[in-house]
Amino acid sequence: MDKIGSGGGENTWLKISLQVPATLVESVSDLMAVLSGSGVEISPETVEGTRISGFFPCTDDMNPGAEITRVVQGKMEDLFGLYGRSAPALSVETFNDQDWATSWKRFFTPVEIVPGLIIKPSWEEYPAREGERVIEMDPGQAFGTGQHASTRMALSLLTGSLARHPADRMLDVGTGTGILAIAAALYDVRRVVAIDNDPEAVRVAEENSVNNNVSGAVMVSGMDIADVRGKFSMIAANIVHDVLVSMAPHLQKLLAPAGRVVLAGILKGEQEENCIQMYEGLGLQVIDAMHEEEWAALLLQRTTR
Repeated sequence: MDKIGSGGGENTWLKISLQVPATLVESVSDLMAVLSGSGVEISPETVEGTRISGFFPCTDDMNPGAEITRVVQGKMEDLFGLYGRSAPALSVETFNDQDWATSWKRFFTPVEIVPGLIIKPSWEEYPAREGERVIEMDPGQAFGTGQHASTRMALSLLTGSLARHPADRMLDVGTGTGILAIAAALYDVRRVVAIDNDPEAVRVAEENSVNNNVSGAVMVSGMDIADVRGKFSMIAANIVHDVLVSMAPHLQKLLAPAGRVVLAGILKGEQEENCIQMYEGLGLQVIDAMHEEEWAALLLQRTTR
């Protein structure tokens, strides 16, 4: 899918926003990132939902943004339709600013996503303090850059576990931007296999691993989980509930004795309980859990040989 909008005209930019429920934040922000090709702003959750905004260049002087807004609305209707929902109406703000093509970047500054781990955009300099690790990742990318609750919790459980119990090999399932794989390499995991069935995600993850100087440790692939071989002392999977449940037997077979698994992308309540029941039935035990907004993340350890 290509981005929409075109630059080079009267320096008019559109900020197109919509309120979405917690369950669709990641999907909508990914789509908005692809459509805009610029930045995606994710505002803190409120009772109305989470506000997601994309930034689009516009050169239509007669009716600024009408066509862009129509296309975005159509794409959102298609996405929401997959979940049996109607897309909310878009709100549109227009900016006439010769610097707007770069000034949207002011929304994105280095942030400590979990204690000791900094996510920074490429245009920002950040002198790391002693003990800090820094991941360079731009917010215009689809597949998540740590802004979503499930990604933050996955990073927290992963890095916390690696700090206490180092791992030599890790599997990252549904790697997206590669953020979990890159973090693992920064926490001294010698070999990380990162897989995703989306070719664009594979490309982005490979690019990010190079930009973060960990490509020697991170191997990115589009292979299916059924084709992965070997044993891993750590597995991370930040996907969706149904996939986490269906692939549980594969992950159990790939997990080394006493190995650990981070599961994220799960809603609190029934989905969380389903995952716990499935993985405990395969000989894993929950040793830590986190909850944020509507989301849950689990850290499990294999108790069987």
